[in-house]
Amino acid sequence: MTTLSKAPFRPQDHAAAAQVVKSLEQHKGNKSGKGGFSCKKVTYDIPDAGVSVDSWKLNDWDYKKPNLPTYARGLFTTKNSKGQWEIVVRGYNKFFNVGEVNETQWRNVENNTKGPYELSVKENGCIIFLSGMESGKLLVCSKHSTGPRKGSDANHSTAGEKWAEKHLASVGKTKEQLAAKLRELNVTAVAELCDDEFEEHVLKYTPEQSGLYLHGLNLNAPEFVTYPHDLLDRFAEEWGFRKTSYLVKDDIRDVQAFLETVGEQGGHYNGRDTEGFVIRCHSKAGSGEWHNWFFKYKFEEPYLMYRQWRECTKSMVSGKKPNIKKHEKVTKEYLEFAREAFRRNPSLQKRYMSNHGIIELRDAFLASRGQRGHDIIAEEEKSEEPVTGNVVLVPVATIGCGKTTLAVALCKLFGWGHVQNDNITGKKKPAALTKACVEQLSSCPAVVADRNNHQRRERRQLVDDTSVICPSARYVCLHYTHERSNYDQVREVTRARVLGRGDNHQTIHAASDKKKVEVIMEGFLKRFESVDGGTSPDDRFDLIINLDPCADSAENVQTAVEELYKAFPKLFKRAKPSKEDINSAVEAAINDYRVEIRHTIGDSKRDKTRGGDKAAKANKPKAPKKKKAQFFAAQLPVGRIRSALAAVFRDASPEQVELYNHLLKEDRIQPAFHVTLIHSADSKANADYWKHLNDLAEADGLGTVKVRLDRLVWDDRVMAFTAIIQDSELYSVNQPPHITVGTIEGVKPVESNRMLQRWQEESVGHDIVIKGNVAFECPVEAVYR
Repeated sequence: MTTLSKAPFRPQDHAAAAQVVKSLEQHKGNKSGKGGFSCKKVTYDIPDAGVSVDSWKLNDWDYKKPNLPTYARGLFTTKNSKGQWEIVVRGYNKFFNVGEVNETQWRNVENNTKGPYELSVKENGCIIFLSGMESGKLLVCSKHSTGPRKGSDANHSTAGEKWAEKHLASVGKTKEQLAAKLRELNVTAVAELCDDEFEEHVLKYTPEQSGLYLHGLNLNAPEFVTYPHDLLDRFAEEWGFRKTSYLVKDDIRDVQAFLETVGEQGGHYNGRDTEGFVIRCHSKAGSGEWHNWFFKYKFEEPYLMYRQWRECTKSMVSGKKPNIKKHEKVTKEYLEFAREAFRRNPSLQKRYMSNHGIIELRDAFLASRGQRGHDIIAEEEKSEEPVTGNVVLVPVATIGCGKTTLAVALCKLFGWGHVQNDNITGKKKPAALTKACVEQLSSCPAVVADRNNHQRRERRQLVDDTSVICPSARYVCLHYTHERSNYDQVREVTRARVLGRGDNHQTIHAASDKKKVEVIMEGFLKRFESVDGGTSPDDRFDLIINLDPCADSAENVQTAVEELYKAFPKLFKRAKPSKEDINSAVEAAINDYRVEIRHTIGDSKRDKTRGGDKAAKANKPKAPKKKKAQFFAAQLPVGRIRSALAAVFRDASPEQVELYNHLLKEDRIQPAFHVTLIHSADSKANADYWKHLNDLAEADGLGTVKVRLDRLVWDDRVMAFTAIIQDSELYSVNQPPHITVGTIEGVKPVESNRMLQRWQEESVGHDIVIKGNVAFECPVEAVYR
């Protein structure tokens, strides 16, 4: 008989819960100082329980920062009958894909983790939390909400509760019994809701396979403590839930070999397709003590291709140009197939846009070709012309990461081109960098565009401009990963490198002015925008190689060489360099490299007294008075916002459309639309953020952000869209971020703030969910007094 693992247990710690709530409250809707974070709180009343629960949501990028009060992704708190705080729902700590952050680089996984390694199949649905309340009620939540939502047809928590009832009935148990058990254990049950009749994702689930797949029992505590898989299976059997398939490995090298083998088989495991695995183990990284730790291994293809088909089809139906990033030929064929299918069956198009029939159409297309998705990928790889040249390597780094050492070492090893941005003088440096890189590609198979490229706008400029001159160029990102939790170490290591090289740099003269150098370096760290291959412009990289800014250059060159040989074997005319070759190239890069040009960064105090003609100075016109910003905002396209408004009200009831018609008739719709990031009135409370935006406006520009419309909300005086700012370090201090649509006469646009606050806290007013992914790339601008 197999011996079961011992279940972890810890009673509810009210003092710890209160401390978490206090810290989250202090950071609600704002960001403060070094290591700051922001969070959003939404309160939900629980029917028949006489209490409410608070949902706490942090930005995804904040989970990489140190010293958060909790790293739970999915957190609900409440007060019990004694007025004590409780954590009533606790999700997993956010976990990352292999290679996505430094901690999940294979070398670090090998060094910092221990088995047993439990590899659970990554079910393809949406997460559901179940927990027991003091009242005896079963609380069922999605990641950040619970209960019915106004204006939403698809409600995850309600669908999850219905499935929980079915599962419990199958074993003769009730919701009340499950609630009592979960409360006794002080745990949250974590399950995946997989039901194509409710909502399709990428993998197919038949009615017989649908339901709640139990994959976690987490202690309701600030830190992450979770049950081992064998106890999950026993709990699932006892309470009627579906079990998540898993296997156990004792050695991390066996884990890696297994995952790579399944990947070579197109993500096909145990008779079914899977997007990947979640690996559960123990890690000592960060704290030095062993703790529960998860990471994931995702199989990119053919699932990225499937998602592209889905998004391109929705764009086509909406009259937009499909954004085809990869698999161009087969994607165009699929779109023609979809267009014909919709022509024959218009109801299929309507279902498709409501996330139903997507898999059915995809399977029909694959059947028409007599192929599986993995076959198409293999066919493309076989027929694809090998890459032999026109490769642009794009470092993404901050000062002192070692990007120039890596570039020089690669050039010594392979004879590639190297263009250093700091060697370019004069105006229009970005265009000059692009031109110089393309010129080098005429005589070299690859070139390193040696610039920090630490912001998305720089990466976009480089790729856009190069593609115009050299359409066949391939782009490799050399991404020095910067995690907020590791900034102190990055700061320490890069500072030591820069001070150690003294004045051997075109602009950073460390020996001459140490303090100024540290200020410049800190600015780069604050502005750094991590690479995300799933969003623009980083989705245009053909290969992303993650490097460790704290590792020595030889290690990073080794990583880059391995990945480049794997991705572009025909690019090289020599055998893969040995470790000794790499060490020699790095040593030569460090010892032999000297700057060609030196720029002087002006210092106003010194310049005032040097080489100036007093008379000329006296006649010099007075500098114009510096303008002060009134607010910073993301500017939205007027035509598309008006189209979105019209679409929302196309099928609305007379009651719903009343204010909208009034605003149209009285010409009270705003002439322009924006999301305010911060107003000068909020600058004292958010001094660091206000200064950061002013610095960006004066120096590099504010760039763009992606804004997605979430809901349209209104009362009898004002109407506004709530919005989500996606994948950016920029954010709005207003919660929620919003776009004022219009107001009745005598009401100022600022009233939308108060209206939305009442809507959030008291459920006052009306709202409609914006269907689909209505998003815009918006320029950020300073609006001056």
